[in-house]
Amino acid sequence: MHGTASGIEVRNLRKTFGGGTVVACDDVNLDIGSGELLVLLGPSGCGKTTTLRCIAGLENPDNDDAIWVRGRNMTRLAPRDRNLAFVFQDTALFPNLTVRRNISFGLDMRGKLSRAEIEARVTEAARLLRIEGLLDRYPRQLSGGQGQRVGLGRAIVMEPDAFLLDEPLAALDAALRVEMRTEIKLIQRKLATTMIFVTHDQEEALTIGDKIAVMKDGRVQQVDSPQDIYRRPSNLFVATFIGSPPINQFRCELRQEGGEVRLVSPIFTLSLPAELARRFAAADRGLILGLRPEFVEIGREAGGIEGVVRLTELLGSRTLVLVDAGGTEIRVLVQGEPGVREGDRVRLVLQLARGFYFDLDGRSLL
Repeated sequence: MHGTASGIEVRNLRKTFGGGTVVACDDVNLDIGSGELLVLLGPSGCGKTTTLRCIAGLENPDNDDAIWVRGRNMTRLAPRDRNLAFVFQDTALFPNLTVRRNISFGLDMRGKLSRAEIEARVTEAARLLRIEGLLDRYPRQLSGGQGQRVGLGRAIVMEPDAFLLDEPLAALDAALRVEMRTEIKLIQRKLATTMIFVTHDQEEALTIGDKIAVMKDGRVQQVDSPQDIYRRPSNLFVATFIGSPPINQFRCELRQEGGEVRLVSPIFTLSLPAELARRFAAADRGLILGLRPEFVEIGREAGGIEGVVRLTELLGSRTLVLVDAGGTEIRVLVQGEPGVREGDRVRLVLQLARGFYFDLDGRSLL
């Protein structure tokens, strides 16, 4: 039997447009457990919103058994028959209705509950979202964050099997986005309801998700916990898309020289630590070294990579130092003050044991 009995399963989802000429999603496989918050992450046009719309029933997949909810094949069911709540970036509140009526609108249309039951659900949702004092206001009297809370309230009162959120915070300012993503995660925890959250913001994904599915060109590149996505990316795209500031990349060759395994690039020749040397001892080969900026140090001793500080950028408690090393820009992330200024000559030390080693096409982590 297909489908996770209490969650959502996407199996081999394929969705094309234009008579099959445009492939939006291809072989997408996801398994979202009951009460789990999955983030669909990727750049514009990667297929994440199309995947969400197929789950919601707003798009029809090419295959007939792609969407399973609570153990049932929902692929060809109408959206109203799926018991899934969809929250858009645009909350689309009715301007002529109060907050109270906006939240209760779906329940009013169903006509299955008494007015007292509807009011009880609205009151509980408003309490959960901390908007009890806004129930008699109109949408024009709300801030962006308050409007998003109302949109969430409209979904909550429907008591869905899952929430589907399509970039709900994209239109908010930076400070409000941080506040609202915390609110959404807390609400999801309190309700213990399955949630799929679409975003292009990797910081948002890392902070909010139980699991992240990274997408590119309509395909899922990796599904994992935020920690493992960050620490063990499956390919170069995932490594570069996740993490800020971006990862450093060095095209290198492995060479066996003088009983050592050395990593050789146009700007350095470095001996690999013993564990890495054993791992790569079999043969000479080309590879790409990916190294996050926090694993590059500004050294004081002789050796290392010589370069010139081109720019320093304050990032709150940390400082990003951009170093030009023979025409290659290297990003260094320093806790606190960097102790260097623009124009200073420095030596950089690479923590090779913390690096990611990819094949030359970037498809696989070695």
